Amino acid sequence: MLDAPSVDDAVYDSLVQEIKEYEVAYPEKIDTSSPTQRVGGEPLSHFEKVEHKKPMISLNDVFGSDDVKAWIKRMDKLLPGTTHEFFCDLKKDGLACSLIYQDGVLAQALTRGDSRVGEDVTENVRTIRNIPLRLRRTKRHEAMLEGRTEVRGEIVIYKDAFDSLNTARAKDNLPVYKNPRNLAAGTIRQLDPQLVAERPLTFIGYDLLRDNAEDVPTNSVAYEILAELGVYASPEATVFSNIDDVMRFVSEWDKKRHELPYLTDGLVVKVNDREQFEKLGVVGKNPRAAVAYKYAAEQATTVVKDIVISIGRTGAATPVAVFDPVDIAGTTVQHASLHNADEIARKDVRVGDTVVIYKAGDIIPQVESVVLELRPDSAEAFDYKRELERQYPELEFSRSEKEAVYRVRGASGPLILKRSLQHFASKGALDIDTLGEKNVIALVDSGLVKDLADIYTLRAEQLLTMDRFGELSANKLINAIATQKRPKLERFLYGLGIRHVGVQTAIDLVERFENIDNLGRATIEDLLSVEGVGKVVAESIVAWFADEDNQRLMTKFETIGVVPQYEKRSGHLNGKRFVVTGTLETMGRDEASDKIRSLGGVFQTSVAKDTDFLVAGGKVGASKLKKAEQYGVQVIDEKRLIGLLK
Repeated sequence: MLDAPSVDDAVYDSLVQEIKEYEVAYPEKIDTSSPTQRVGGEPLSHFEKVEHKKPMISLNDVFGSDDVKAWIKRMDKLLPGTTHEFFCDLKKDGLACSLIYQDGVLAQALTRGDSRVGEDVTENVRTIRNIPLRLRRTKRHEAMLEGRTEVRGEIVIYKDAFDSLNTARAKDNLPVYKNPRNLAAGTIRQLDPQLVAERPLTFIGYDLLRDNAEDVPTNSVAYEILAELGVYASPEATVFSNIDDVMRFVSEWDKKRHELPYLTDGLVVKVNDREQFEKLGVVGKNPRAAVAYKYAAEQATTVVKDIVISIGRTGAATPVAVFDPVDIAGTTVQHASLHNADEIARKDVRVGDTVVIYKAGDIIPQVESVVLELRPDSAEAFDYKRELERQYPELEFSRSEKEAVYRVRGASGPLILKRSLQHFASKGALDIDTLGEKNVIALVDSGLVKDLADIYTLRAEQLLTMDRFGELSANKLINAIATQKRPKLERFLYGLGIRHVGVQTAIDLVERFENIDNLGRATIEDLLSVEGVGKVVAESIVAWFADEDNQRLMTKFETIGVVPQYEKRSGHLNGKRFVVTGTLETMGRDEASDKIRSLGGVFQTSVAKDTDFLVAGGKVGASKLKKAEQYGVQVIDEKRLIGLLK
């Protein structure tokens, strides 16, 4: 009963057999608390509804120390000058149940129900071996065996028992159960007590109620009495005199909870003194004197909204599930890698499916499984080849017999890196002087640069080992790279080479999200709210940030001190849209675009209905002038542009 049996199961079974033989010989001696009376006979037709004498109220959830401090502050307002002791216990993930003993004998068992009315599950509960059918007699607490004593607790299935049960079912080709909590709850609501008796249920007490409140003055005393009466209660429960110790207890069990034999999703923190508890009262269904501290969820369900494909630095095409944002292990996630075509087929993940998401190692979001029961009729199997053609019509892909991954045909990892690094260092991006095509090729071929971030770790002495560099050129390159350790955020974003993200789109994204972390967490809906970003661009951005190679790259940038800077663009050209056509005499097109943007203007590549000015330089294209006339766009010369820039 106390989760520490004095004999093993074989001895227990032998003793029960002796009792059975005795009761056959002397039927008049059969007692209702005999172990032979645990399992009833005929299945029930239904469960009777019974009103709780005292509601089985639920607790308000808290999620951090600030929430806990706010809870204490509210109590202090109601009971000023009162010193609190705090009683803490682990919150079991099972089915709440009330055991009612009359004169020490189990008379009735009720589920929580709606907190005020539960179901009578007495016959089922009697089958649970660690629940005493008669409370143990104790000299110190003799009063508990007189009148009505109510024991409240949680019915759980231990993790090892659950695993053993599923192993046996798998061997018999039967479907395995989803999780211990659902199985425990479902078992107690079975109408056949014989079936319930076959399940490895355990009861863990967490409360003791008497008509005379003075019988149980504190929550800690309640646990002491439960143990003496033969009811198993959590040995981890502890009393603390201050909130700092409570939070240390919370933190300790956040790390150790996986070692527990049962599932838990947090702790219960109560005011220990029951008189104070009652004075603080109840709001709705929640007592003011207790809270449930919830640990971050480790699993959650969400709906797959799309499956997009990301091209990584090696040319590998990686599918990414995009789903409604969901909180797991303390962070919000909205996409997870599906790894390859075989993995999608194995798990049969489809757009529209409800899926179970978890964090591998509490870090990387993964799709564990599909909840097939919730699959919509319209969900179609994911056709990987067709999606590659749709999402990347200009590329060809191949897959070798030895790999599960599709790759861009004719594009090796080094070739893609060279192209990416040239783009990263280009004028429109970070504009790193002397990091041109030939130097990029040399650095990648030498093995000194394996990703974009590696350029920031280069040292002059490394470059001097290469034929292309002398002391002057080596130092010049190192210094040029060093000046871009704090690049403008929009240039950095453009330099990353995210598919479909051009210079203006990068600027628009930066103005909306202001830093890379915010952009990486953005949902497709968030991205679609940015002017000029459509579904294809939004999917591309989400897929890029979901790629594990790219996640590692961003972490590496941060680790080596590359910090892109956001500068809010504002000036007298705010919102004004410019197109430059022809050749300018005093500045290049890139310089003109930078100056326009620095004053809050928008630089466009083609004339549109919303364009305000078409700057006409030398050798103007007739088509743009014609469009400007068609849309009523004002045409200005370079001199007028310079005036506007001043």
